[in-house]
Amino acid sequence: MPTGVEQLTVEPIARLIEEFSKLPGIGPKTASRLTFYLLRADAEQAHALADAITEVKDKTIYCSRCWNIATSDPCHVCTNPNRDQSMVCAVEEPLDVLAIERTGEYKGLYHVLHGAISPVEGINPEDLRIRELVNRVRTEPINEVIMATNPTLEGDATQIYIAREIVPLGVKVTKLARGLPVGGDLEYADEVTLGRALEARREI
Repeated sequence: MPTGVEQLTVEPIARLIEEFSKLPGIGPKTASRLTFYLLRADAEQAHALADAITEVKDKTIYCSRCWNIATSDPCHVCTNPNRDQSMVCAVEEPLDVLAIERTGEYKGLYHVLHGAISPVEGINPEDLRIRELVNRVRTEPINEVIMATNPTLEGDATQIYIAREIVPLGVKVTKLARGLPVGGDLEYADEVTLGRALEARREI
């Protein structure tokens, strides 16, 4: 027979706590706080959250050119005639695109790799969007690929691998300056530091 918390937690509440707990960075206590916050909130707020979650799954896709999250294919960056079509910035995740855009320093295109090479975690080059990047370099008028991976061992390994694939094609491959903290994530860097790292990039 259930006792304690189990007696007090009805099935819909327990289910929501369990689903929140599956999110990255959300432990059982935080999941419980979020659940009981929504329980106390008015129905309109709870329904708005549910609708937003459904909409983000139903109405977002990956751009088939740069692999960033988009609502149209190609995305608004790839189709913007004011962007520099000869320059591509390769990042690990879609959030990194937002971080670079906030600097206001970069006016080229992007390519989202969706991760970094990490044999320890079983992530190999073929698991990322590296082949698509190399194909873009072969078929598009690209003169420079900026490697903006995170300043980690995995990010560095990814840079080196991609440089070996692209440099023989006659395209310059550069990387961000080390104004960024080693071991950190690009998405958490402030705009000034990230902007200066872009400006001071150097060839790999």
